[in-house]
Amino acid sequence: MSDDVRPIVVKRVKKVAGGHHGGAWKIAYADFVTAMMAFFLLMWLLGSTASGDLKGIADFFQNPLKIAAQGGSGTGDSSSVLKGGGKDLTRTAGQVKSGDIDAKSKTVNLKETNAEQARKEFEEREKVMLGELKASIEKLIESNPALKQFKNQLLIDITSEGLRIQIVDEQNRPMFDTSSADVKPYTRVILREIGRALNAVPNKLSLSGHTDAAQFGGGDKGFSNWELSANRANASRRELIAGGMDEHKVLRVVGLASTVLFDKNDPLSSINRRISIVVLNRKTEESLLQEDGKGDDVEVGGPGIGVSAISSGKTTGQ
Repeated sequence: MSDDVRPIVVKRVKKVAGGHHGGAWKIAYADFVTAMMAFFLLMWLLGSTASGDLKGIADFFQNPLKIAAQGGSGTGDSSSVLKGGGKDLTRTAGQVKSGDIDAKSKTVNLKETNAEQARKEFEEREKVMLGELKASIEKLIESNPALKQFKNQLLIDITSEGLRIQIVDEQNRPMFDTSSADVKPYTRVILREIGRALNAVPNKLSLSGHTDAAQFGGGDKGFSNWELSANRANASRRELIAGGMDEHKVLRVVGLASTVLFDKNDPLSSINRRISIVVLNRKTEESLLQEDGKGDDVEVGGPGIGVSAISSGKTTGQ
C-alpha cells in the first residue's frame, strides 16, 4: 500500500425520532384547522351572497384586467361606464331611465307641525281665560247684592263650545212677561251686569232663547214658541249691549223654542224657559262662520242676526 492512499472513513448519523413527545404534529394540526376555517368561511360567503354578486366575483377571477379597465365593483356591476365602479345612470329599465324618477322620501312639514303646536297652546290659554272669566262672574254675583238674590237662576259652566251662562225662570220669578219678550226689571239688571263683565274677553257670543212646551190658544196668526224664543233672545242681546257690552261681540242670536229642554222629564217646568249666553271658544266660532246657512232663516233685530225658525206646529209657551 502506498503512503499516498488515505483511508475512507464513513460517518453514519443516527436520527432518533421524538415519538409522541415531538411537536411536528401540532403544526400539521394547526394547518388543518386553518384550512377548515377557511373552507367554512368560504361556504358561508357563497351561501349569503346573491347570484349576481357571485357572477361578478367569477368574472373578476376569470378576467381581472377587463374589470379593472372597464370599471365595476367586481360584484356583478362590471358593465358600469364609470371607472372604478358605480351605478350606470344611462341604463334604462323599460321606458324609464334610471334616475329620472326621484326616490320617495319621508319629509316632515315643520310649518304644519308648528301650526298644530301653536293651536294647542292657544286652546290651553283660551281654556284658562274662560275659566278666569267664569270665576270673575261668580265673584261678581256674590259681591253684588242686586245679583246675589238671583243666584239660583244663574247657571254657569264650561262646555265644548265655551263658557255658558244660563238665566232660567223660577216659578214665581219669570224673566219675561207671560207670552211676551218684555224684560222684567230684575232681568234687566242681571243682563246688564253680565254684559259689562263679558268685555273682559275678546271672544264672540252666541245667544239662544228657550221656552217650555206649554200650549195655549190666542195670539197672532202664525206666532209660536219659535218667534217668542227668538224675540226673547234678541231682547236679551239689547240689554247686554245697554249694559256696556260691545255690540260686535254678538255672532249669533237664535230661538230654539222647546226643542232643547233643560228638564226633559218635565217639559212644562219653569226651568225650561231660559236664556243661554255662550262665550264661544275659537274652534266653535270658526265652525259657525263656516256654516253655509242652508236652513230657512228669519231676520230679527237688525242685520246679521239670523234666527232659525223651522216649526212643525203652532204652539205658544210662557
